[in-house]
Amino acid sequence: MMASGDSRRDTRRIPGNGLHWLGLAARGLKRDLRAADVRALFVALALAVAASTMIGFFLDRLERGLTRQAGQMLGGDLVLEQGEPFSSELKSTLREAGMTLSDQVDLVSMISRGERFQPASLKVVDSAYPLYGASRVDVGNGVEPLARGPGPGEAWVDPRLESLIDLQLGDEVRVGRTTLTVSGIIEREADQSGGFSSFNPRLMMHVDDLAATGLVQPGSRIEYEILAAGPPAAVSSLDARLEALKRDGVEVRDVRVDRPGLGRALERAEKYLALAGLAAVLLAGVAVAMATRRYVDRHLDTAALLRCFGASQRQLTRLFALQLGWLALAASVCGALLGLAGQAGLLALLTAFLPLELPPPGPLPLALGVLTALAVLVGFAGPTLLRLKRVSALKVLRRELDPLPASAWLVVAMASLVFGGLMWLYSGDLWLSVALLVGGLVMLVILGGVGTLILSGVLRLAALLPQGAHGASSTRALRLGARQLGRRRQASLGQLLAFAVTFAAMAMIGLVRGDLLTAWQDQLPEDTPNYFAINIQPQERDAFVETLAGAVDDRTALYPMVRGRITALNGQPPLEAVPESGRGSNALRRELNLTWRDTLPEGNRLVAGEWFAAGDRVSEAEASFSEAANAGGVGATEPSDEIVPISLEAELAGRLGLGLGDTMSFTIGADTLTGRITSLRDLDWDSFRPNFYVIFPPGVLERFGHTYITAFHLGDEQSSLPGQIVKNFPAVSLLNVEAILGQVRDLLTQVTRSVELVLGFVLLAGISVLYAALIASRPLRAHESGLLRVFGASDRLISRVQGAEFAILGLASGLMGALLAELAAAGIYAGWLDLAPRLHPWLWIGLPLGGALLVGLIGHGLSRSLRRQTPMASLGLLGEA
Repeated sequence: MMASGDSRRDTRRIPGNGLHWLGLAARGLKRDLRAADVRALFVALALAVAASTMIGFFLDRLERGLTRQAGQMLGGDLVLEQGEPFSSELKSTLREAGMTLSDQVDLVSMISRGERFQPASLKVVDSAYPLYGASRVDVGNGVEPLARGPGPGEAWVDPRLESLIDLQLGDEVRVGRTTLTVSGIIEREADQSGGFSSFNPRLMMHVDDLAATGLVQPGSRIEYEILAAGPPAAVSSLDARLEALKRDGVEVRDVRVDRPGLGRALERAEKYLALAGLAAVLLAGVAVAMATRRYVDRHLDTAALLRCFGASQRQLTRLFALQLGWLALAASVCGALLGLAGQAGLLALLTAFLPLELPPPGPLPLALGVLTALAVLVGFAGPTLLRLKRVSALKVLRRELDPLPASAWLVVAMASLVFGGLMWLYSGDLWLSVALLVGGLVMLVILGGVGTLILSGVLRLAALLPQGAHGASSTRALRLGARQLGRRRQASLGQLLAFAVTFAAMAMIGLVRGDLLTAWQDQLPEDTPNYFAINIQPQERDAFVETLAGAVDDRTALYPMVRGRITALNGQPPLEAVPESGRGSNALRRELNLTWRDTLPEGNRLVAGEWFAAGDRVSEAEASFSEAANAGGVGATEPSDEIVPISLEAELAGRLGLGLGDTMSFTIGADTLTGRITSLRDLDWDSFRPNFYVIFPPGVLERFGHTYITAFHLGDEQSSLPGQIVKNFPAVSLLNVEAILGQVRDLLTQVTRSVELVLGFVLLAGISVLYAALIASRPLRAHESGLLRVFGASDRLISRVQGAEFAILGLASGLMGALLAELAAAGIYAGWLDLAPRLHPWLWIGLPLGGALLVGLIGHGLSRSLRRQTPMASLGLLGEA
């Protein structure tokens, strides 16, 4: 590290102050930067910081940006809804928390133009609408984006309403007691959602006109909404108040609740990005551990020389800790700048595909990056550095007095604790971190045993290869490479494990990426239904099916639908029976769509209980008897065989505190019907297919008035079909959800781009491990190549021997990495990402071959300079100080 004169001069001042030690460490580090291992150590630390800060910055901004864009489907980051006006005190609380508010009112009324009448859903908005995005409206100059709603005295209508009562721009429509001028045709609303709270065509108006309509009367069925937008910190600060509102019966929605499939996609993307950051940090840590070993070996003589000049163990520890501290500081600054530039580059590339407005980065990822560098240095390099303080002064005279290396288990335990802490910090899930850490340690033990067997097998296979002049030169090189690898067992095993972990981490990130993309693509395939047909009358059913049969390739079944309201749970009023957290459920305040089926609907999965058996189908007479038994009221007691079986959606059951065997009473018109839960179902709400909370067996609901609903996909070539349906079936309501599909697809595409771009950075971190490991073994390989040169080996043979050794090492590491990647991915899928574990057969072929190629190329390239050295220079590298 330093000449003896420098050491003598510096150690005379060993008792000096802290500034002296800082200067001494800085000068030593400056000289050390010429060494390959120190450069590898610097690169690994900088890469760890760059990975954590870049992904931290990127994740922080992307999470807020994607959540904000997803919130456009609801109209805000939060949506509060209830049947009466919200208090001014609540609005003040939301504004003080940093939220921007927009008031809305939803109601249904009859509107008219001349002698034509039509029920319509009225959406009443204020001047702050919309909080996010823009509506696409034709106000006379073609469809254009407008970040506002209609003004006072104006109305915007959707194409369905325009067609049903033959409206044109400038016409007047009567809404209640007032008249409004049609000033816009809505193609897409800024906050259009995929729910079916109303099946009527839409009219949007300004809140200043609501009083003049006279529609707000005592007993009117009106929904009042507050749309709130603000930073995540503001939303989080309202958690306690929002929970209280839920207990008071207020429905509180956000994108993860209202669009659960989309919410899961966002959550999985965030977890993947955090996982990618952890993988990059792990790989950088392995590279630090490999480079530190070589660093310590080079400085043993320097440490012994300093001990001769009177340095104590404590002073040695301080000197080398400060030297590496300077290195960590420089790497942190460099890595932080790279991370900041990298996330800007990622976002620039991402927004080149899809425009995405993101908030500026915050300071937290930068602090986490510096903390990560220090943690990686302490955890992965600390135990190895302890050798320097235990060096004896006699090592100057006797080279065999090297201090014993740190126990492998000590290094692994220290690194595991640090990495486990980082994993907890990044994932926020303590039990997952503990499970992965324990599982990883168990796998290391297993891989250690597997690696030992592989090295023994390599030696045995090498012995079976032809020897001497009768063997081909390639076979001879393969035999010599395998023998060198097998004889150097301890060093080879360390490299084998390091490379296996590297390949496993790189493969796991690739596997998760591929399976996430598959899950998202399966969520919205190309033939996803983009039209819903609602209010199909029973007498029109066959004719409607015939109309679709010749024009639509893919449609769902026609589901009968009856509207019913929950009036009792287990014989008690709903608000008294459900847990406090479920009192704000919208299912308790609105009529639900009920249906009947003899088979489990497509996209439904039973999670508890059994589907209806043939004996469960209730005849009309039995149903009438059950109804008569229930006529005594909500609390009436009925024999269990007079209660019909029902199937309930599992998530709603959880919110309402219901399970198998519990009863639910519904009011349908003037009648009451009670059902007992015999099965629970899991639904895919984002499949854009008809889904139902409650399903009855056949023979129960048929006597009630009902209509049918179906969904189907229309391509551009079938654009005339909606007009034909509206003309031939005027009572049928067509709901076009293509705009919603487009929003969801755009959002998932943005998430996909971010996932793909981050994968490349993890691959970079993996290459840094290979570089550090091969640099660490450079002197030993130089010694071996020098010996071969002494015994007459040609440059060509030495090149082939080294290539064969690296290829075998990469092949074996790839096999072990495939095993580790499959097990780790299965654990992460089941415990964190909520994906079904799956096997990846191609991994067992691609990873070993890829490992052999990658390690072979990098190792062969780094060894080129050694092959050009004289035997004396190569042999001297083994004892380089």
